[in-house]
Amino acid sequence: MAAEVNEKRTGAEEVLWDLSDLYAEVDDPQIEQDIARADALADDFAATYRGKVASLEAEGLRAAVSEYEAIVETANKLGAFAYLIWTTDAANARYGALLQRLTEWEAQLQQKLVFFELEWVNAPDEFVQTMLAHPVLAHYQHWLETTRRYQPHRLSEPEEKILAEKSVTGRSAWGRFFSELMGNTRYPFDGEELTQAAILAKLHEPDRAVRQRAALAFTEVLRGQLPTLTFIFNTLAADKASDDRLRHYPNWISSRNLENEVSDDVVDALIEAVTARYDIVARYYRLKRTLLGVDTLYDYDRYAPLPAAGSHYQWAQAREMVLRAYGQFHPQMAEVARQFFTRSWIDAPPYPGKRSGAYSASVVPSVHPYIFMNYTGNARDVMTLAHELGHGIHQYLSREQGMLQQHTPLTTAEMASTFGEMLVFSDFMAHETDPAVRLAMLAQKIEDSFATIFRQIAMNRFEHGMHTARREEGELTSERLGAIWMETQRAMFGDSVKLTDNYALWWSYIPHFLQVPGYVYAYAFGELLVLALFARYRREGDSFAPRYLDVLRAGGSDWPEKTLASLGVDLSDPHFWQEGLREIENLVAQAEALVAQRQG
Repeated sequence: MAAEVNEKRTGAEEVLWDLSDLYAEVDDPQIEQDIARADALADDFAATYRGKVASLEAEGLRAAVSEYEAIVETANKLGAFAYLIWTTDAANARYGALLQRLTEWEAQLQQKLVFFELEWVNAPDEFVQTMLAHPVLAHYQHWLETTRRYQPHRLSEPEEKILAEKSVTGRSAWGRFFSELMGNTRYPFDGEELTQAAILAKLHEPDRAVRQRAALAFTEVLRGQLPTLTFIFNTLAADKASDDRLRHYPNWISSRNLENEVSDDVVDALIEAVTARYDIVARYYRLKRTLLGVDTLYDYDRYAPLPAAGSHYQWAQAREMVLRAYGQFHPQMAEVARQFFTRSWIDAPPYPGKRSGAYSASVVPSVHPYIFMNYTGNARDVMTLAHELGHGIHQYLSREQGMLQQHTPLTTAEMASTFGEMLVFSDFMAHETDPAVRLAMLAQKIEDSFATIFRQIAMNRFEHGMHTARREEGELTSERLGAIWMETQRAMFGDSVKLTDNYALWWSYIPHFLQVPGYVYAYAFGELLVLALFARYRREGDSFAPRYLDVLRAGGSDWPEKTLASLGVDLSDPHFWQEGLREIENLVAQAEALVAQRQG
């Protein structure tokens, strides 16, 4: 694949991942062999255990869970490869065909296996308690416990099979359509046709006229697609409402909280704590308006860099910055991170057809994670690299928990990534002596934290408004969705940022709302958690690092509150979130002090 020509070379143009640890190509014969093997294993599994789960001895149940885990891992390996290669070129028909075929196949495989969880979920309480207490099942205890919690929300086996079958041409198909539509869309700008990642990057340009034109160009393309996007949002919101009703979830967020292993009360406390401190956002953006020397700060000015923030970082520089910071925290952090660079586990440059954004894919325990990003060389991209490598290290270390317990719930999934960012940011601030550069980097860190905490909670409030209105009012117009969006965004900014009418369309390109409803509050959860943890790390020093790595290594093998207790965290404390919010307020105060110092 040829790298897209950028205004500045970054050295990342040839940093492409090697997916051969999964499969060689889309026509690799091993793909067909693994499909056939998984089908055969699933058939044998069903023949052996159907109707017998509640009568198994502990040793038999452990053997069954282990066999089930192996089948799930094979399916995930196939699906991960198809998704990873598709995101590099969503317009490639061969990639799309493989992704769709495996999506359909996985739904059929799920139908063969669905009996197993259903029989466990519906097993007599006495049997379940005996199994959970048995030492031979200790490794799988948490998976068995969390699966059992879904008892009120699982349907009969025939009903579950129908839902799995129909999801392929329903929710999954609409999600794929949205991703391909966004991935293939181009935005005219100064005689060029830019990808979404490239046009949004223009909002970080120092030239205000460039930012304004980029925002307008982005909006005009969204406006042309608005009927389609509005229909997709309505369709998937209605689909979720139907699922929630069939599964007896009391509200739109209940299923997400259950999956995140967090109570409604904890999430409500988080949302209340963040929305109550929207004043921090307004306080900072009033300062930024002064620094930029403008009378009014518009939505397209939010990410304007301060004059000293225009540094360009070559890929090699970014790599060394991240590895240095990780190594200073703990040698194993750098050791694991280095493998991503040396063993081609990263796909770094933007190029035609490649999806925008960044992610780290855990893939399966028997392989290793892969990182996807669009590196253009600005300071924010360095932090994105730190962020995704944090995910990658977490996913790499937690592989020992196995396929069923490798993944943490979303609430703690962002912990390692955000902690990684803090390590790199703190190291940068410790080495930089120029007050102007320090202020620019501090401003960027504050804005990134705002995007992760306050903006994500504001988006959660949009989701709440959207799902509630869709259920109460029926199909929503684009104007109604825009009104909900603007109301929740204005609540965050107050009078510090003037939102243009164009900004009312910007709900329509955000994939999380469609692909993982309710996801976004997990970002705020993770960021505030990390800010509190980082304050403890500064107090405790080197003794903190080994305990932190043990938490990463635990993956999803225990309840988050138990895993985090070793780091001194009490998630049940409604005041816990204030600790992280105070850290954000301190960063704003530091920025104000640097401004005062420069003025003095």
